[in-house]
Amino acid sequence: MAVPATKLKEQKEIIDVGLEEGAARLTYERIEQVINRVITGEMAARMKVYVDTCIHCGMCSTACHYYLSHGTPEWAPVGKVKQTMWEILEKKGRVSPEFIKRASIIASTECNVCRRCSMYCPYGIDIAYIMATVRRICHLLGVTPQYIQDTAHSHSATMNQMWVKEDEWIDTLQWQEGEAQAEIPSLRIPLDKEGADIMYSVIGPEPKFRAQLIYQAAILMTAAGVNWTMPSGPGWDNSDMAMFTGDFETMGRVKRTHFETAANLRVKKIVMGECGHAFRSVYDVGNRWLGWKMPPIPVIHATQFYYELLKEGKIKIARKFKEPVTLHDPCNIVRGRGLHEMMRYLVNATCENFVEMYPNREHNHCCCAGGGVINCGPPWKTKRVESNSTKAEQLAATGVHICIAPCHNCHGGLEDIINYYKLNMHVMFFIDILMKTMEIPDSLKA
Repeated sequence: MAVPATKLKEQKEIIDVGLEEGAARLTYERIEQVINRVITGEMAARMKVYVDTCIHCGMCSTACHYYLSHGTPEWAPVGKVKQTMWEILEKKGRVSPEFIKRASIIASTECNVCRRCSMYCPYGIDIAYIMATVRRICHLLGVTPQYIQDTAHSHSATMNQMWVKEDEWIDTLQWQEGEAQAEIPSLRIPLDKEGADIMYSVIGPEPKFRAQLIYQAAILMTAAGVNWTMPSGPGWDNSDMAMFTGDFETMGRVKRTHFETAANLRVKKIVMGECGHAFRSVYDVGNRWLGWKMPPIPVIHATQFYYELLKEGKIKIARKFKEPVTLHDPCNIVRGRGLHEMMRYLVNATCENFVEMYPNREHNHCCCAGGGVINCGPPWKTKRVESNSTKAEQLAATGVHICIAPCHNCHGGLEDIINYYKLNMHVMFFIDILMKTMEIPDSLKA
């Protein structure tokens, strides 16, 4: 069992204008009104069951990378609930603006809502749900970290996370199509093709920062002979920071747009890129906020898509990746969807030397970027990486220099940890590995 750090690192005060100005506008009456609205109108019966059931045993503590990295009780999941929701319920919402600011910091920057603690709780208490409800209250009170609030505003105004204009989106697709045609001259990125088997969707940061992933996906689709399309307008972005700020109204609008886009194109299935939180939003949270128990159109994550292409022989591996690799299990597609064995099939099919990190699969430690924590931005970066020395130790113990992580947030979080702790590692997506190992049919080559 992992043991907690014995020394608490000194924490400097972090000034976030979204929290400072939001809290300054609050009154006691406003706080009580909003909290009671959530308690009486939105909280499910399970909140009372969770709060009444917890016996304060602390079993959740050693499941949490924050506690393991800092070592004092306030970082334990039960400690975070005690400092937030228990106080809110006990005082029936009569708490101060300063309390709300502190509650927002705990819920948004000291918990990744990764649900590892729930597995170790003897009663299965969903602490992520409790923290998400705290975020919901803080959102309704206007006390949310500025950077992630900006991305939620972008979702609301543009239906994508990064303020990407429609002409910029199409320009990026044409640019990546041109890049890919250097390898496969006949390649096209089909836009708004009605009746295609697959609508491929990505997250907002891809056209901004990782456009090569679109080019790589186009190569894969073409080599596999897939009948696919991408939307030219709103609905192409499957990400959802509003889900993590507690702005469920915007989350619902974003998810509805995504599903309606796929329905209007009459596609049979949505394939999502390598992102964990977006999958959680489309497959688990956003669809249910809209009233669908399951997505109205089948949705699969990219790793499942790659797995199916390999199993069906639609793509073939020409040569294996030689350098030793390890694998990070993203919380949202492993604890949230159970794709861990498909991921291991992919690694073993494409790489010669696979070194497991421990613990792994559903027991793996979070990257500390998920749950919207990395999206709280630069003010919180140092606190975030210092709060996951546990992950740094886990990565270093593998002794390898390549870590595969099929999730955008995990990439960002792991790269920050690797740089901060000087681990001499590099993070890759599965599609990066496939581009180096898969066979391109001679009939398609330039």
